Amino acid sequence: MYDMAFHGQSGANGPRKAKTTPPEDTSEEAAYLKSLGEKQKPVSVKLADGEVLYGWIEYYDKNMIRLTREGQPNLFIFKHEILYIAEGNAKRSG
Repeated sequence: MYDMAFHGQSGANGPRKAKTTPPEDTSEEAAYLKSLGEKQKPVSVKLADGEVLYGWIEYYDKNMIRLTREGQPNLFIFKHEILYIAEGNAKRSG
């Protein structure tokens, strides 16, 4: 009889290999934030409470970003408070 076990299985009751969890940090986030900052690309940042802030990302680290804004105070925003960052929707003071 031929056993058609999947990789990591040796049968119905056999041992299984533990699943490998994906890496927590792929460096893609840092590369993206760096790109936005270098280009001073206007962004909108939506926070968990629904507020939307506009500016450009001047600085970032693993826990926060610094949002530079025209005519308003610059902000340090913790990443866990951010729902999303969208490019090109920044309001300009006029």
